[in-house]
Amino acid sequence: MAFASSPDRVPPTVTSAKIVVAGGFGVGKTTLVGTVSEIPPVNTEAWMTQASKTVDPLHGTDDKTTTTVAMDFGRITLARDLILYLFGTPGQPRFWPMWDDLCRGASAALVLVDTRRLDVSFPAVNYFENDSDVPFVVAMNLFDGRQTHPLDAVREALGVADSVPLVTVDARDRRSSILALLASLNNTLDKTSTVSAR
Repeated sequence: MAFASSPDRVPPTVTSAKIVVAGGFGVGKTTLVGTVSEIPPVNTEAWMTQASKTVDPLHGTDDKTTTTVAMDFGRITLARDLILYLFGTPGQPRFWPMWDDLCRGASAALVLVDTRRLDVSFPAVNYFENDSDVPFVVAMNLFDGRQTHPLDAVREALGVADSVPLVTVDARDRRSSILALLASLNNTLDKTSTVSAR
């Protein structure tokens, strides 16, 4: 008979990881966090006003009525011993100074890009290539549920190094989003094991 204090009842050690979901304005960060979170996601969505049109790049986002002004937060348990804490960054340039704080202590980052508006993706890719030591994966968000450009073409257009994994994701689809998050974790594990092997 097993008792609560017996060794075979000891719960497994739980590992948690902080994942940053980053990208430009309107690329699907809030959607992805909300899609996978097992808790009601915490977000700082604010209504977009006429006044914000003079400072936020709204082209290509005509149906967008709210925007993240600080961060999104969600949690997902991938296994009994693995929990991911997700932090979505705000996309507008005026909120970029917050990215350093959101990335502090992160294990990995998933950078979402919208091939319809690649111009809003350059700053996020640049940040993780040059201003952060957080390992990252670039994920092409499939807004229409289909891939419109080959990954190699997107890599070339963004100038992403071959050492950075490039994947596709549909931020509205839970399974697809989880696979993208796992890709970012695996990338970190690969880079960590490479450094340890030296």
